[in-house]
Amino acid sequence: MSAPRAILPFTALVGQDHMKRALVLNAINPAIGGVLIRGEKGTAKSTAVRALAWLLPEQRITEGCRFGCSPDPGDVQCFECRARIVDGAMLPATTRRMRVVELPINASEDRVVGAIDIEAAIKTGEKRFEPGVLAEANRNILYVDEVNLLDDHIVDVLLDAAAMGMNVVEREGISVDHPSRFILVGTMNPEEGELRPQLLDRFGLCVDVTGIRDVASRVEIVERREAFEEDPTAFVSNYESAERAEAERIAEAIASLPRVQVDRDILVGIAALGIELEVDGHRSDLVMRKAAQALAAYEGADAVTLEDVERVAPMVLAHRVRPIPGGGARTVHVGDLMRAAVVAAGDHKNT
Repeated sequence: MSAPRAILPFTALVGQDHMKRALVLNAINPAIGGVLIRGEKGTAKSTAVRALAWLLPEQRITEGCRFGCSPDPGDVQCFECRARIVDGAMLPATTRRMRVVELPINASEDRVVGAIDIEAAIKTGEKRFEPGVLAEANRNILYVDEVNLLDDHIVDVLLDAAAMGMNVVEREGISVDHPSRFILVGTMNPEEGELRPQLLDRFGLCVDVTGIRDVASRVEIVERREAFEEDPTAFVSNYESAERAEAERIAEAIASLPRVQVDRDILVGIAALGIELEVDGHRSDLVMRKAAQALAAYEGADAVTLEDVERVAPMVLAHRVRPIPGGGARTVHVGDLMRAAVVAAGDHKNT
């Protein structure tokens, strides 16, 4: 925690609690599917993403692997690591800190997925592969600024890799593959254009951020930023205890996540909410379950409660609920609706 750094500590960020919670939940369970952060510029979006990386536990990787594969037997590995263990040899291990990998706004498909040297493959039979962004992002944070300005095809490629956890590149009958599991974070300013609904739905969570309107909080932001710029080492040192505590809390949540119970009553409440709000498909149900489980683990609980679901529901549904014709607002009370559904399901089961 005391290593030199050029980014404000995560625990020093003022406000934006929904954004920070969405990031932490994805760190605990990347299977949530990432988070889309929508909002005006200057609201600490990129700062929060980079600060989060400092809180995440170090990971074991295969020494010399270009894709950051896990050395543990049974984990998904790249084509190069699989070739190294053909004779039953154990992969050498080392450790690294997670980092933020940024996708350039003008990235081509080859830059994203990687490129196969077809000429070398034909002449020598070797699979020469130049890794792309998806290789760099494996087991890291993939940060896509202004995701709404990317070509739709590139966004599709990113979201497919995030969903499958693998990147497969095929050219002229030659195929290579490597794991590509990452925490996906996209940011955008809606004033510069929207994402297609089909792409929006592929992001697990979505939060909207705005500038803080409270005077005291805005003053606190300026004071903390100035103190950090004057003496970064001293400023970070002041937050070392809070950063360590948050890092330990996240690490414990990651370890305990598989043990957190999700009762059927919770699933009933989630399903009822999706039906009431006329959400298309079932992705929202799956994401809400994972997000509520991650929140319960973060809170140190053994089981998910309806209150956990109620807290994550706005992030899951913000980009999935259809607007009411005429611009009206829906007035559904999430907690009451889910509790009523659970009671009704219990009455039906007992008849």
